[in-house]
Amino acid sequence: MNRRDFLWSGAAATALTIGAGAALHMGGAKPALAAETFEITKTEAEWRAILSDAAFDVLRREGTEYPGTSPLLNEHRKGIFACAGCDLPVYPSETKFDSGTGWPSFWQEIPNAIGKTEDRSLGMTRTEVH
Repeated sequence: MNRRDFLWSGAAATALTIGAGAALHMGGAKPALAAETFEITKTEAEWRAILSDAAFDVLRREGTEYPGTSPLLNEHRKGIFACAGCDLPVYPSETKFDSGTGWPSFWQEIPNAIGKTEDRSLGMTRTEVH
């Protein structure tokens, strides 16, 4: 590789890094938590007392667990999937499918069991389920 190719490669890598950073910031700040009311309400301190730090981040702060880490990913028994925070029923097992994403996926929730928010924080439109 000559000096010119090396400099162009460096410039291209820098541009890609800047472009990727900009893409991550498209859409503005992280969306606010949904202004919905849920059947079970607790204060932030009460939720923190019953949830692990990781569960609190996912369930209360719209965080995301690492793909492939949920024990529910390979859960195939018949029954009802319940909320990890309040234990209310959320999804029937018959609606679970392998999405190839590394997260448990369902094509239908129990009526009125979940809330949804549009999330554009990563430069794309996604649906946040809570």
